[in-house]
Amino acid sequence: MALIRLDHTPVTTKVNYPVYIILPDPGQMNGIPVRERKVLYLLHGLSDDGSAWQRYTAIETYARSYGLVVVMPSFGRSFYMDLEIGQAYFSYLVDELPRYLEEVFGIVPRRENTLIAGNSMGGYGTLKAALTYPERYFAAASFSGLVSMALLGHMPADDPRRDEFTIIFGDPSTLPGSEHDPVFWLQRAAQNPKALPNLFVYCGKQEDLYPINLQFVSACRSLGVQVECEEYDGTHTWPYWDQKIQKFLSSVLKPLA
Repeated sequence: MALIRLDHTPVTTKVNYPVYIILPDPGQMNGIPVRERKVLYLLHGLSDDGSAWQRYTAIETYARSYGLVVVMPSFGRSFYMDLEIGQAYFSYLVDELPRYLEEVFGIVPRRENTLIAGNSMGGYGTLKAALTYPERYFAAASFSGLVSMALLGHMPADDPRRDEFTIIFGDPSTLPGSEHDPVFWLQRAAQNPKALPNLFVYCGKQEDLYPINLQFVSACRSLGVQVECEEYDGTHTWPYWDQKIQKFLSSVLKPLA
């Protein structure tokens, strides 16, 4: 396996960020060229960067099993937003980065070959991409994701994170049901549920985010959107996400012979 750290300065973000890439060697790809390989965009949480999945899980081992290209970009604490100050992180994720990878590595962004997944804040970014541009992904998974803005909308005035979230989103009290709420994206995408990617939601029962994950899954089903949900005894930690990324990949991919 080739393990690559790529540093570049996207036009959309105007700041240098690393992208970590796991790329199967030609001898491990059974003669299948890179342009025809399955590609997983794997998104990190609020306190991490693109190296987190590679450092805290065995994602390289899983990629080897499936001949999978894994792309792990870095987004800081941006919540995968196109910020008003000019740094367009979401546009980087869904537009500029796939084009860049095609030009540099020949990784072609075909829907039938493209997966997206992420933990915590990365679950939020995953759902935003998958529900806003369902024609670009065939499967998407949120691990312990922020799948509703209800928590931020009811954030106490003395919460130390309030100022940061206000800079990113505006007044937190206006977020529930707004264009920044995953439920909003879901309601819009549910107008054509058959066009959506295969959706997976995983969350531990001991997590603060557990109630809103159940509510999101319930909203999916009430709108006729198919979603696979797994509740498990667990917390907001990497050992559980390592288990669930294995479960997700085994649900949507076939291992190499």
